[in-house]
Amino acid sequence: MRSLGLYIHIPFCKAKCIYCDFYSLPRAEGQMDAYVSALTAQLAAWRERTADCTVDTVYFGGGTPSYLGPDRLCRLLDAVFQSCRVAPGAEITLEANPDSAQDISALRQLHDAGFDRLSLGMQSADDAELRRIGRVHTHAQTVRAVENARAAGFDNLSLDLIYGLPGQTMTRWQANLDAALALAPEHLSCYGLKVEEGTPLSARHERFTLPDDDAQADMYLYAVDFLAQHGYEQYEISNFCRSGRESRHNSRYWALSEYLGFGPGAHSDFGGERFALARDLDAYLAGHTVYSERSAPSARERETERVMLALRTTRGVAAHTLPEAARRILRNCEAHGLAHLSGGFYTLTPRGFLVSNAILVDLLETMEL
Repeated sequence: MRSLGLYIHIPFCKAKCIYCDFYSLPRAEGQMDAYVSALTAQLAAWRERTADCTVDTVYFGGGTPSYLGPDRLCRLLDAVFQSCRVAPGAEITLEANPDSAQDISALRQLHDAGFDRLSLGMQSADDAELRRIGRVHTHAQTVRAVENARAAGFDNLSLDLIYGLPGQTMTRWQANLDAALALAPEHLSCYGLKVEEGTPLSARHERFTLPDDDAQADMYLYAVDFLAQHGYEQYEISNFCRSGRESRHNSRYWALSEYLGFGPGAHSDFGGERFALARDLDAYLAGHTVYSERSAPSARERETERVMLALRTTRGVAAHTLPEAARRILRNCEAHGLAHLSGGFYTLTPRGFLVSNAILVDLLETMEL
């Protein structure tokens, strides 16, 4: 049986955060029931094509999936079980905002239905920082959400944090990390704030004082060292976990394993083809399959991507699989403390991760020759 991951996109949000570039729609609650029906139909339509697959990861992302409510989420997860062969012990993740994870009975309902991993968008422990970026929750709600999740039976909890927020100092970032560790999550994702074109932050960035690249780099390196001291292993540029608690679903992206995305804006890599559904909720609800992109990457393109993605992880890439020109670049990186060779694998150091885009561009040029 082929291993398969599913991504279920939930585009609904209570409010749009100023930095968000994902396909998410505030004030669209009236379309939630129709959306659940459309997703259920799309899942059923893929039943035959996935008959030889075993689903071992399911990820409900958004948007704010928890905003959909436990009844709708449980119906969708049931539709997954009805349409696919789901492996025993499959990792089933639900993203949630802390303000919509305050009800213990709802969390227990979700856990009993099969959700076994909760990813909370903490982002900051400072209420002023949260308001500044358009978050609708408070830190007190994050604490309560974690307590409720534990009481409901969740033993695999991830927290998202953002560094480089408007006006953020190193002291404030350190306090956010302290507050996150006080909640004892199994997993942490730490992302540097990016000003994405078309977002409210991009339109209003002149109103904010943002930490510069050097300040963001210092915050990142502090997080790597601090989390390592407290038992969190870095396994990817932005991801850290207790031993054995890596996100199995996200790891399949970096390993180029197959996955199917459901819902507008969702991406897939299945059967040798890459495709993404258009960011158009109305078309999706009308039953129209509209692709925003679709391609069949060549073997060479796949190999290049394999190397690029592997170097995002701390496992790295096997040296013997690289052309000599690529090994030469990585040896030069090693001489400057940006990479190291261990057990036959090249990996980037934390400082190497900071300049990984430039390193990968150089490697890409050698692999395209």
